[in-house]
Amino acid sequence: MSGSVVVALDVGGTGIKCGLVRPDGRVQHAERHPTRAERGPEAVTETILELAERLAGRARADGLTPLAAGIAVPGVIDEAAGVAIWSANVGFRDVPLRDLVATRLGLPAALGHDVRVGGIAEARVGAGRDSRHVLFVAIGTGIAAAHVVDGVAFPGAHGAAGELGHIVVRPGGPTCSCGQRGCLEALASAAAVGARYAAAAGTPANAARVAAGAAAGEPLAARIWQETVEALADGLLIAQALYDAEVMVLGGGLAEAGDALLTPLRAALRQRITFHREPRLVRAALGDEAGRLGAALLALDTLEER
Repeated sequence: MSGSVVVALDVGGTGIKCGLVRPDGRVQHAERHPTRAERGPEAVTETILELAERLAGRARADGLTPLAAGIAVPGVIDEAAGVAIWSANVGFRDVPLRDLVATRLGLPAALGHDVRVGGIAEARVGAGRDSRHVLFVAIGTGIAAAHVVDGVAFPGAHGAAGELGHIVVRPGGPTCSCGQRGCLEALASAAAVGARYAAAAGTPANAARVAAGAAAGEPLAARIWQETVEALADGLLIAQALYDAEVMVLGGGLAEAGDALLTPLRAALRQRITFHREPRLVRAALGDEAGRLGAALLALDTLEER
């Protein structure tokens, strides 16, 4: 398989990271394109198909053999059926992406949830590679998790497992996009952290601005950062009670704060633990490459199953 590659696409609400990946995980070729979700789901679907077809063609032109394709998308995904059930970011509703890609390319294809494929990549070749039981937590615009055991992520009965952001940690707290009040996502996502600071300070801000302000001793930023850490610790304690992870790998925009987040978060989680085994908290190693690599791993998995 030395002359072989898989086609991998990580589709987000704003951008598509795609490329050709060798079976050993090395990225042979990488591209980025805008999703342009405002065009509607049909147009986005056609863009995915065109990119996949072009990448397979590039592989052949370079003397390589494309073996399979893997696609990662956000939302509720039925991996077994290969259908994007629903996605607010992209507008998908019951789109059979796996079969559409397989038909267009004439190759085996796999479809996965963006956070779950990121978790697979981190568990197999990233920060969790030395552990069997990994909980990958993506803290970005929202908060979601992937429970990965022996390199396999579990989607749940309806493809909606891992919605850690919608655990209520502050009853009666801020209204969440899901309609509940006090969800972890409404308090501790990167988007929420920036919005809370902006509302209190009367000036635009993002989570990086809050983290920097807290590190510099700015009172408002320090208070909001501490509240964020406390909410995350409560959410992760619940997650540990449910999943009993050996290691929790934190990714997404908020994790870019590094030790400014991880050090107080470890301490806050340790204070809360009673009978639970304390998981290791580590920062994700693959950054925004996790989705593309995870999609490639899904594609390779389809070959092993055949």
